[in-house]
Amino acid sequence: MKYSLEWLRALVELPAELRADEIARRLTAAGFHVEGADAHGTDTVLDVDVTTNRVDAMNHLGLARELHALLGGTLRDPRPAVVQASAPGGLVTIDAPRLCRRYVAVVVRGVRVAESPDWMRRRLLAIGLRPINNVVDVTNYVLWETGQPLHAFDLATLGEQRIVVREARAGETLRTLDGEARELQPGMLVIADATKPVGLGGVMGGEETEVTETTTEVLLESAWFDPVSVRRTARALGMHTDASHRFERGVDPEGQLRAALRAATLLAEIAGATAPEAIADVAGEALPPLSPVTLSTARLARFAGHDLRDADVERTLPPLGFALAPSAAGEWSITVPPWRRFDVLEEADLFEEVMRLVGFDAIAPALPCVEGPDAPELPAHRLRDVVKDHLAAAGLAETISWAFYGESEDERFDVFGAPGPALRLVNPLSERYARMRRSLLPGIVEAADFNRRRGALAVRLFEVGHVFWRLEGGEPREAEHLALAVGGRTGNPWQGNVELDFFDAKGVLESLAERVGGALVAHPATIRGLVPGRAAHLHRPGSDAVVGILGQLDEAGAAFPLFVAELALAPFAPLPRAEEVRQPSRFPAIELDLTLTHSVGVPWSALAAAVEERRPPQLVAFGLENRYQGAGVPEGAVNTTLHFVFQADDRSLTQDEVNAQRDEIAALLLERFGLR
Repeated sequence: MKYSLEWLRALVELPAELRADEIARRLTAAGFHVEGADAHGTDTVLDVDVTTNRVDAMNHLGLARELHALLGGTLRDPRPAVVQASAPGGLVTIDAPRLCRRYVAVVVRGVRVAESPDWMRRRLLAIGLRPINNVVDVTNYVLWETGQPLHAFDLATLGEQRIVVREARAGETLRTLDGEARELQPGMLVIADATKPVGLGGVMGGEETEVTETTTEVLLESAWFDPVSVRRTARALGMHTDASHRFERGVDPEGQLRAALRAATLLAEIAGATAPEAIADVAGEALPPLSPVTLSTARLARFAGHDLRDADVERTLPPLGFALAPSAAGEWSITVPPWRRFDVLEEADLFEEVMRLVGFDAIAPALPCVEGPDAPELPAHRLRDVVKDHLAAAGLAETISWAFYGESEDERFDVFGAPGPALRLVNPLSERYARMRRSLLPGIVEAADFNRRRGALAVRLFEVGHVFWRLEGGEPREAEHLALAVGGRTGNPWQGNVELDFFDAKGVLESLAERVGGALVAHPATIRGLVPGRAAHLHRPGSDAVVGILGQLDEAGAAFPLFVAELALAPFAPLPRAEEVRQPSRFPAIELDLTLTHSVGVPWSALAAAVEERRPPQLVAFGLENRYQGAGVPEGAVNTTLHFVFQADDRSLTQDEVNAQRDEIAALLLERFGLR
């Protein structure tokens, strides 16, 4: 927002030697960031970033008030002389009192429409406004001086020379000053004459009643319109004006008469107008009264972490228009000026006012006192941290993908754990991102492909995130999942190359399940998006519920195969198991093998579960040693060699003890899985 420094100096007394860059620095330090200061003839134009809550400062008088509080000097408030005039009955009627809470109309006659004087044209041009004629320029000038939007009607063009403030009716249209024909909708606030709309309340006037070179009688409008109503109308019609920008944020509800009289005074000076002939000040529904805000100096000092005192409050707030009255020991009862009623609502807002004018640089930086966490850590949070730490320790890198994708990605893989249809976005970025994800696999596969296309020799990635779906009744649901993708070759020829495969992905998941106090069992399955015969459903032991999927990605032409998995984390909640440190036995271990011939359809997981079922205390470890099909093995069968490690904590085991325990396991496996 642009401000003329010459105009500001006319409103507040500033030292002549005070440079523009110093003014810009002080304003920036007080919360009004000056983005630039450019010469404009003999003037300097400040480009100031005014936050949306500070509508009171979106004008030169408001910013001059800030400079007055910062730098001192006299504030020259251009208040017009009080004019005694009354309006004939019926000049203004408000039929929408909630949407228009005040409407001031001032009628001036004897106007000579011409070019504005040089001083006014120069100031308007400096802030980027194109001068039009002296009447229109006065309304713009008063807006940028006081912050109150005005509009000038050619009185002769108003039906019955009166104003009716009402809501639009079905089928009504209005050609606005920009030449566009607008179709009005019921509920929009319009300014009408006796028969038709002549303006959009708070947005723009109508072309039919605009001031022209032949205008001699002017009705000046100065009103307070409901911010929500103005915003809805402006958005519905695709309009944004200087007036709507301010009305949407809430202008001073007590500044209407003053602004209208200021404009009438200027018209008398530069357009030959007579004194106001009629002044109508009509009220709609009153705004709630402003209640004083209590400010405690002790609470202010504690909040700021700085020794702020009563003198600081007395020095900073009155120049901004706040009225102070002591209410109790160390407390103030502060009356908020009407131009700040929508911005300063509570004590914390006053803290900010005092602190920014004292200067944030004067307040020593200090860390806040943190006595403990804001809230207890949830079990799900602890589980997530353990999962991420474990996968990172296993050599996988974390990736984060979009939480939405397209229809093709949603249908690429079988979805588990999300039993309902996908959630569709109402306003997606594009069709590619039209659905909330029901699976993490599309995102992690895209990340893996990105690396493979750029020559990566291996990919080891994981992601922890939420999936989403809709219940039959339409209610959305979400759950936390884990996805991983591995593939390629690690190591080098000197150290030995390792091809990452299905069992690497499976091993990572199994070690993770063990880390969080559980176990996983893989059952062969046919899964969309994965290679048939190289895919599996993951279950918890003893349960048929699918908690994950695992397999080789079904694709062609890739640099190397990719093995992916997705796992629901909820079955492992609420707590991961605690870390345990176990001292190894000082007695020697005995290792031996067992070979079993069984059907090729019996998975390793079934053999391992049977061993766990009869596991003796001295069996400290076991695993798969070898699987063999070929000469000497019946067709449809396989020889599986299991490797056992036996060890006791209190003594050395004998070979006979170990053989007996192995034979007991062998008998169980033979009875349950051996060929008959």
